[in-house]
Amino acid sequence: MTSTDVNSTAARSADAKGISEQEYAERRIRLGEKLREQKIDALFVPPSSDLEYLTGLERDIPSFGNVHYAHGWVTGALIAPDREPVYVLPRMYVAFHLWGREIGEVVTVNEKDDGAALFGKAVASLGSLKRIAVGARTWGEAVIELGKAAPDAELVNGSPLVNVLRRIKSDRELELMTHACSIADGAMAATEGKVEPGVTLVDLHEEIEHQLRALGSRLPSFPTHIFSYGQHRHDSQEASGLEPIAEGEPVMFDFGAVWQGYCSDFGRTVVAGDPHPEYERCHAIMLAAQEAGRAAAVPGALASEVNAACRAPIEEAGLGETFRHRMGHGIGVDIHEWPFISEEDATPLEAGMTFTDEPSILWDDTLGVRIEDVVVCAEGGGRYLNEHSREQVINR
Repeated sequence: MTSTDVNSTAARSADAKGISEQEYAERRIRLGEKLREQKIDALFVPPSSDLEYLTGLERDIPSFGNVHYAHGWVTGALIAPDREPVYVLPRMYVAFHLWGREIGEVVTVNEKDDGAALFGKAVASLGSLKRIAVGARTWGEAVIELGKAAPDAELVNGSPLVNVLRRIKSDRELELMTHACSIADGAMAATEGKVEPGVTLVDLHEEIEHQLRALGSRLPSFPTHIFSYGQHRHDSQEASGLEPIAEGEPVMFDFGAVWQGYCSDFGRTVVAGDPHPEYERCHAIMLAAQEAGRAAAVPGALASEVNAACRAPIEEAGLGETFRHRMGHGIGVDIHEWPFISEEDATPLEAGMTFTDEPSILWDDTLGVRIEDVVVCAEGGGRYLNEHSREQVINR
């Protein structure tokens, strides 16, 4: 049995149960409380991370081109306080997405039905609506028809309401995210030894995605990105990804896994041969930056303060201009969630919030180095959900 077989078996034997129906129900109760606080009568949510978070209705795997059905705009759920969701779904969605699964009250819109009329009837079933929240990824046509169905209602953005619920992860959520992180760890461990002069970044991209799938990831949590920077530049998402890499080239990995609807986001750097003379110093500075960000991630700290703590070691080394992005972002059922660990975000962190800690140094014409792990905010400093080594890897 190969190592991949062993890893795949381990993935299948891991706890495959996701979030319980009880936890979904508790989330909707908390949402109902938020809706009442804001004097919002109902929330319309299209298929999205928000809908999956609230009901367990799994999102489709995204595709480059748009997938659409007749009356596709109606697809979603109307959620009001103190009642179960009302789903309005095209027949094709019911037939080929639910596959017989019972999810509660469903208004099925057939191809020859009057979709607007059925949608309006579902909205009317919730009673007199004065304020309706709408999920951020709702079809424009659905928003227009919602306005027609409830002409006296004010429409407001519903996604921030759900985001507040999503920020602090339950123990079960942290278990699922830890497993998603372990899949990324395993994919990196299986691939890093293949970084050597002559390999292409497309080769490495294919290996990472093979390992992710073999270890149980439903799909990559975002487009896998493998690239180099400095004296040589190659990128797995561009034509240069087909070119062989050179001796001493630092290869930066950025990818993630999905497990039971939860994402991981991971990064490491591997050098193919003897690195640039400044590489080891820069790697040590980057590790210090990551550790400073982790240590600062305590309850009550502002997201902007944590970002500043992460930046400090790189800036003190005179390399501030090479750290070109924020320390990180919230993560959970989406790869990027609020709050952002960034200079503009003054959100106070709370225990159980999860985010990335991803400093990098991108030094023009010299070198690139990055690292990334998922951290959960905790007393005494953040706790890593990843276990893969953070020490430098140089394949000589």
